[in-house]
Amino acid sequence: MNLRAETDIVRLLRAAAWMWLGYLLALLLIDRWLYPRLDLLLVYYFLNGCAALLFLLLAYWDGPRRWLGVAYLPLMLLLLSALPLVGNHLLLPRLPPGPLSNAEGMALRQLPVLFIALVITAWQYRLAGVLLFSGATALLELLTVVLLVPLMHFLLVPRPGLPQPFAPVPLQGINVFLILAVVRTISFVAVGVFVSQLIERLHQQQKSLQEANARLTHYASTLESLTISRERNRLAHELHDTLAHSLTAISVQLETARAYWNKNRVKARELMEQALAATRSGLEETRRALKALRASPLEELGLLLALRQLAESAAARAGLDLELALPDRLPALSPDVEQAIYRIAQEAVENVVLHARARRLTLRLEQSEQAIRLSVQDDGLGFDAAAAEKSGRFGLVGMRERARLVGGELHIVSGRGQGTTILLTIGAAL
Repeated sequence: MNLRAETDIVRLLRAAAWMWLGYLLALLLIDRWLYPRLDLLLVYYFLNGCAALLFLLLAYWDGPRRWLGVAYLPLMLLLLSALPLVGNHLLLPRLPPGPLSNAEGMALRQLPVLFIALVITAWQYRLAGVLLFSGATALLELLTVVLLVPLMHFLLVPRPGLPQPFAPVPLQGINVFLILAVVRTISFVAVGVFVSQLIERLHQQQKSLQEANARLTHYASTLESLTISRERNRLAHELHDTLAHSLTAISVQLETARAYWNKNRVKARELMEQALAATRSGLEETRRALKALRASPLEELGLLLALRQLAESAAARAGLDLELALPDRLPALSPDVEQAIYRIAQEAVENVVLHARARRLTLRLEQSEQAIRLSVQDDGLGFDAAAAEKSGRFGLVGMRERARLVGGELHIVSGRGQGTTILLTIGAAL
């Protein structure tokens, strides 16, 4: 038995102990109303109360559970069912006449406690345990009536003037107990079957929930890894667009200045001034990129305003004529789709500013029922798109990766002296 199942059984036994004590208290109130004298019932409540208190003690005491191991639960079930059943039959002749003092009344008195034991049996031992419990209680009751009560009558000789404590049960009385045992056994089997099936279904659902939780944990872990990977790629894109471009330009200018240093100091100083200006520009671009990483414009402005700000800022920095076409509103897009659209537009616009030497920049965002399309176009130098794809230029690779992650397609149309068009299409993005 694992720790969780053992904890459940202990909690169930403790609840059963309190229910047993509560039932005895309720039964005492009923007897107080039925019988004018309760002194004749003191032995009944004393013995049953002692059994219930012993059961409560064993339920809360961890020692017997550790000592007995797997025998602990059967012992508790035996205490819960056998002691009340046997004790009630031994006390039956001594109880005062009344509605709950005959054989039928005593069977009714035993029933709630036995049902508690039945539920615990069905919880732990399923259908086989239910059948064994039902048959064992019936057999124990018949053995008590047929053998134990006559044996006690034979061993204990009554004193003169006192009622006979253990009188043998007549044949017709045995028939009554036999009928009660059969009816109770059928009832126990019927109830036990339903309880065991419900518990089996509960365990199946718990197992299904555990498997679903394991799958969800694995999915969450995979999603977290994918998110980290995407964030790393985004950082790589940002560093490529800022530090890589700036450092490359500075390196070229410094190499040229070193070549001119001994031949033309004026030209060398001019190149060094250009390198210094490129350093300042790169530092400004790096700071801008870091600021964008700390707080995405999408979170502050939304996609449409963020694209507008991106295009207007780039056009102002590079002195470009800007043509901007954005819809008045967009339907709700997932955060991943919005992020992909914005970052691809940002990469394309920065390429225009840094490399295209263009005079005009066009940014359009169009939305239809089937797809959403982003296009960034310039009239600059252009490049050989096929050769750039084969060389694995990092910016182009990054844009394609972003498009694939959201189920989109990226098309690049460019040629030497023909400008460049970046077209992103995301189907079923709405």
